[in-house]
Amino acid sequence: MIRNTLKTTLLSQALLFALAAPAAFAQDAALDGSTDAAPDPKQLDSVVVQGEIAYRNRTADIEPVLSYDLEYFQRFEPTTVGDMVKRVPGAAFVGSDIMEYDGVQLRGLAGGYTQVLINGKKVPGAGDDRSFWIDRIPAEMVDRIEVLRSNSANRSGDAVAGAINIVLRDAYEFDGGYLRLGATRWDDGEVNPSFGAVASGEALGGRILGGINVQDRYRGKYKRSDRFSDPSMQELVSWEDQEEIKDGRDYSGNVSYTADVGETGRLSIDGFYVKTDRDVTEVSYEEEYDDGEVITADVPGFSTVDQKNWGIGAEYRFDMAGGTTELDFDYARFEDSSIETEEAHAYVDGEWDESEAERLDIDASDTETSFKIAHKRWLGGTEMQFGVDYRAKEREIDHAYYEFAADNEGDPVVYQPDTMVGSLIEETRIDPYLMFSGGTGVMAWEAGLRYERTDSDIESSQDGDLVRVSKDYGELLPSLHLKWDLTDADRISLSLARSIKRPDFNALIPALLDGEYGDNDYIGNPHLDPETANGLDLGYEHRLGRRGVVGINLFYRDIDNLIELVNTGEPSDEMIGTWEDLVDDGEYATIEEAMAAEPANSWVFTSANVGSGKVYGLEFDLSTPLGAFGMENTGVFMNYAYVKSDVDDFMGERRFNNQAKSTFNVGFIQDLPTLDASFGLSYRKQGDAYERIVGEEVTISYGEDLEAFVEKRFGNSFSLRFTAANLLDASKDEVFHKFNTLEDQFARDYDEFELETEEAGPSYQLVMRWAF
Repeated sequence: MIRNTLKTTLLSQALLFALAAPAAFAQDAALDGSTDAAPDPKQLDSVVVQGEIAYRNRTADIEPVLSYDLEYFQRFEPTTVGDMVKRVPGAAFVGSDIMEYDGVQLRGLAGGYTQVLINGKKVPGAGDDRSFWIDRIPAEMVDRIEVLRSNSANRSGDAVAGAINIVLRDAYEFDGGYLRLGATRWDDGEVNPSFGAVASGEALGGRILGGINVQDRYRGKYKRSDRFSDPSMQELVSWEDQEEIKDGRDYSGNVSYTADVGETGRLSIDGFYVKTDRDVTEVSYEEEYDDGEVITADVPGFSTVDQKNWGIGAEYRFDMAGGTTELDFDYARFEDSSIETEEAHAYVDGEWDESEAERLDIDASDTETSFKIAHKRWLGGTEMQFGVDYRAKEREIDHAYYEFAADNEGDPVVYQPDTMVGSLIEETRIDPYLMFSGGTGVMAWEAGLRYERTDSDIESSQDGDLVRVSKDYGELLPSLHLKWDLTDADRISLSLARSIKRPDFNALIPALLDGEYGDNDYIGNPHLDPETANGLDLGYEHRLGRRGVVGINLFYRDIDNLIELVNTGEPSDEMIGTWEDLVDDGEYATIEEAMAAEPANSWVFTSANVGSGKVYGLEFDLSTPLGAFGMENTGVFMNYAYVKSDVDDFMGERRFNNQAKSTFNVGFIQDLPTLDASFGLSYRKQGDAYERIVGEEVTISYGEDLEAFVEKRFGNSFSLRFTAANLLDASKDEVFHKFNTLEDQFARDYDEFELETEEAGPSYQLVMRWAF
């Protein structure tokens, strides 16, 4: 229960244009002799009144980078970074509730394999797998989104699947200001307002930018579960109807200050703050059939979420010793103070039988402090860069479990302590690196070497029992990137890099969790080594005219030291309790006799480094105007990613858990210059994902998502935009195969087979923007 929660014709035409565009634009590319260059500073009023359609940027980076300005997404009025990232190639969201996009998964791998950066720097997050929930950052704070497909030596190497870099608006790059007012109407009639403001200009001897955003966050959904004795679905065991409402408000702000110091120095200071207040209310009705009896239950649940993310950083760059020296200091913190409760009031054939309740209090904090010193200089025709990153991380979490059982119907709920689990994980990293880059205008290269040394101390307490463990490890991470410009329009890129994934926090904590996997228990392993991966990316990119681009990328990851569940061979607490009861009942004289007569069938599992895994696939993306068809004011975008993987677990071969097989996005924007208006559609489909753990196997499917917008512009400073989301009323569908023991799972002796679906309905948003 609570513990487990921790854990269209027009469209077809657009797709046809998208598929035909590469050939049609081949001759146009030769007309564009421009080279990649840094964009001119942008006026903030361009976010309000967009004079033309925005397309994916073609960067000059040697490493493979996809870059998307906010304007690329803005016509569809995304509310969060998650709403933006869901449109980029290869970004999946498995496990998120319908119409929510929190834990991003590049290449379909679990969130912990994807690194999330803010302004190129690591930040702590809520995920026990070290992931950062990107729906916590409002879209209004963002300048651009970068997809970093491979590692470089001057960046932290824990990005096996790649990295998402959220670049916030910077005072040096923007000028002006605007206001944003909006309202969203949900399928159940609820209306939520939102407000945002951004301003930038000269101040305090430099330039300063500030932004604030307040938005009500709401999601109402309906869930239906049908449970059977086995997949034949001939015997209905129980069913459940549930309504859930998430109702809250997010507050956020960011500030950026940049000033020139002396002749060569530049000082930059930036900070951000995000606060989430949310109430989650669940109302469930269950009906179960057991030996002719009908057992009904009212199951109300209520949760409160109070989370804060904030960070501040300072960077100073100056010329020194024939090169440029950079000093960085960053401090970021995540705090979570949440409560989850669930009650169950059961009736047998209409008569009260029992009332039970559970409560979980979470008090968590995660702090990261980092310092960097780096120097860059030219050695002949080669640029050399070297430096050291220092990072200290402290993650502290307390879980307090409470329970209640009523003696009589109507007894007030009075919680009693059940289990208290506390943990403190401290990690200190010192990562030196050396990197060289160079090349001609046709061929460019980058080669680097990074050594990441981690010293960790893990402390766990469970009901007063304290355990302390230290663990140190180091990994050498080489990287090589090649970029070959065949013509002004055609480019080939090759990347080879080694990356690392540190163990999930929960997997490190040596606390015993009773019944975590069916009847099986789980205990963490603080001696885990990190997973490492050797990766390859091979890409081709072609410029289409002046603004369009099409690309295809093949990738491969060979992962070693894979962390999977293993059986310790120790019987579970439930099994031990069964033996003790047999002795107490006089059936056996000793525990040993009971153990011999009644062999164990439930165990204590842990995590261990076992075997290896492979992940591979392809990614295609297209973003271009249709000028070759005489439709210069029509822009199309399409991307598709197909992923496949192989890994061995306790039952044999499978894909990586929760890896969506594919992601597909396609859409168009039609600008109407004579009317100062535009409209467009966006369609998204995510492939199925599968998960197999001890006691449970799950297949997750998401329905098709269709969004649309209509925009009217008034002069150079005012715009009105109407957007609609989830127009196909997509659902999230899950199929559960449940087993009590590992033996049952091998024998396919089911405890339960469950079908679950959830829906949320369409939503509609009206947004006004005014530039000043």
